[in-house]
Amino acid sequence: MFTGSIVAIVTPMQAGVGPDTALDYKALERLIEFHIEQGTTAIVAVGTTGESATLTEEEHCAVIEITVKLVKGRIPVIAGTGANSTIEAISLTKCAKEVGADACLLVTPYYNKPTQDGLFQHFKFIAETIDIPQILYNVPGRTACDMLPETIIQLASVDNIIGVKEATADLTRVRRIREGTSSDFLLLSGDDETTKDFILSGGDGVISVTANVAPEKMSKMCVSALEGNVEEAGKIDKTLVGLHKALFLESNPIPVKWVLNKLGLIEPGIRLPMTWLSEDFEDDLFNAMKQADIV
Repeated sequence: MFTGSIVAIVTPMQAGVGPDTALDYKALERLIEFHIEQGTTAIVAVGTTGESATLTEEEHCAVIEITVKLVKGRIPVIAGTGANSTIEAISLTKCAKEVGADACLLVTPYYNKPTQDGLFQHFKFIAETIDIPQILYNVPGRTACDMLPETIIQLASVDNIIGVKEATADLTRVRRIREGTSSDFLLLSGDDETTKDFILSGGDGVISVTANVAPEKMSKMCVSALEGNVEEAGKIDKTLVGLHKALFLESNPIPVKWVLNKLGLIEPGIRLPMTWLSEDFEDDLFNAMKQADIV
């Protein structure tokens, strides 16, 4: 149900940069239709790329609910519901279940640096409190918290925990987690640049930033890798490598929103403390778009 190219979708906003830039639900509908047409297999609403850190809890729940309504069951919706407060994560996860999300994505608690036992207790408590499929999310580069493979393997035995998004780009972890979990435990990449090799090492897919702007190519690359077609997967990925890198020239989602604006899919809107892309990086991003043949 949650394999292949899954998009970590942006949260479109009306033009402007400010602390409360208005959300743009018409653009969200446009993006959802774009992804369904282009072969994206599922949508993650209000993850890191969706600016979860700067949305209010009310807005957070509203974006999930509206995404579910707009998708109309055509592909799964995964709601980003992680927080560095266990009680807040529970509240967001309950909201996601109530509005009909198919699963939740829960990032490791950021800033407060829990121990491995703290991570285990945090995720176990949420999974036992709300009956909805839950995917762990490990991204130490943004959270300053690294959930080790041993902890992930331990959590894999907890009811409702169905997989992990692993964003360390360490492919040895894929093999270690796969060896320690059942075959139906999902292993999803959180690093576009290493996704091809992640899948070929035993992974099931990716929750992708690049898929925001090149969904068809990401989908085809994932399918090829899942089928073991190394040559075709590599051929497609070669065209995307520039985007994989350029979309992180500034903090995500600054570059990806710039590209989506250039593609005519969203307005140039973002919330502080994120700012609009610096002119210094525009040429690099545009060249990556040309390499990927999306412009």
